[in-house]
Parts: sequence; structure tokens; C-alpha cells
Amino acid sequence: MRFFQALLPREERFFDLFNAHARTLVLGAKALSDLLEGGVEIRSACERIFAHESDADAIARDVLVILRKSFITPFDRSDIKDLIGLLDDAIDQMQKTAKTITMFEVTSFDPHMRQMALIIQRCADLTVDAVGLLGEMRDKSARINAIVEEITKLEEQADELNDAGIKKLFLAHNVGDAMPFIVGNEIYDHLEKVVDRFEDVANRISGIVLEQV
Repeated sequence: MRFFQALLPREERFFDLFNAHARTLVLGAKALSDLLEGGVEIRSACERIFAHESDADAIARDVLVILRKSFITPFDRSDIKDLIGLLDDAIDQMQKTAKTITMFEVTSFDPHMRQMALIIQRCADLTVDAVGLLGEMRDKSARINAIVEEITKLEEQADELNDAGIKKLFLAHNVGDAMPFIVGNEIYDHLEKVVDRFEDVANRISGIVLEQV
């Protein structure tokens, strides 16, 4: 059956759209990193994140429209739907982070938060690489698996930064006004979830490769 499918024409636009969506993640991650530098750039960085999230939503909708109309797909239809959904979840979570920062009018950020933002940028770059290899996954499976492993390690690093950052916040605010701890803890939670969403994407890509190769 796999040999028969290989002989049939495929809808290649899926790969173009996956790549386009992954690039919005890179742009969103850069804006998030700029946002966590604080200062006067906060508003413009948030606006950039919102704009990239809107672009990503439009691409995700295009994927689903084409999926409904396509007879032959490059891999399983449910995998296509899951992958674009998980990619979209990553930038949605960046937007939630920006909304929280805007809502609570936070203007300065802990070093651990900025380090997590750098991890998010690295995860976004690796995701672009992995998504870009999906069209030739049979030849590039080893490289894709290596990328997945690197994203998994980055997620573990982000967990450590998250725990250390929350502990530092608690020690700084365990007496008196608890609001800075509550707000900071929520920002950390959102940042951790951004990295988790990238790991979800990596695991889904790994599953697709396992099924197809």
C-alpha cells in the first residue's frame, strides 16, 4: 500500500504551508524575547506577537481548507490536522504570554524569564528545520530525530529555569505584598507552556516520521 501511495500525486502545498506557519513561530519567538527585555519596546513587541499569531491562524485555516478538498495527502490526514493544530498552539501560547504581561502592566522581567525566551527562540529555529525536512523525511529521518531530541533537552532546561525562577520569586516576596509573586508565577507558567507546545510539535513530527519511514 505504501508503494502504491508513493506513485500517486501528492498535495505539495501542505509542506509550503507548514513551512510558512513555522516561520511565524520564529518571528513570534523573537518578538517574545524582545518583549522580555522590558522597557519601551514592550508595546510594539506585543503588537508583533499578536500580528504573527493572526498570520499563523490564517495559514492554519488554509491547511484545513486544502485538507478537506484534497484526495491525496503527503501523509495521514489526521496527522496533518494534528500537526498544524500543534504548531498553532505554540504561537497561541506566546500570545497568551503577551496578553498576561499587558494585562498586569509588567515592565521588567527576571533573568530566568529572559533565558527561557532564548530557549523558545532556539526551539522555534529547530522547529523550522524539522518542518522543512518533512517533504524528504525518508532521507532525512536521522536529522529530524536529532532535532526532536534537542528540543526535548531544551524543554528540560526550561523546566529547570522555571523552577529556579519561581523559587527566587517566592524567596523575594514571601513576606508582604504577594502580588509580584502571583503575576511572575503566571508569566513563568505561560513561558513553560510555550516550550511544552514546541515539544508537542516535535513529538508529533517524530510520530509522523515513525509511521512513514
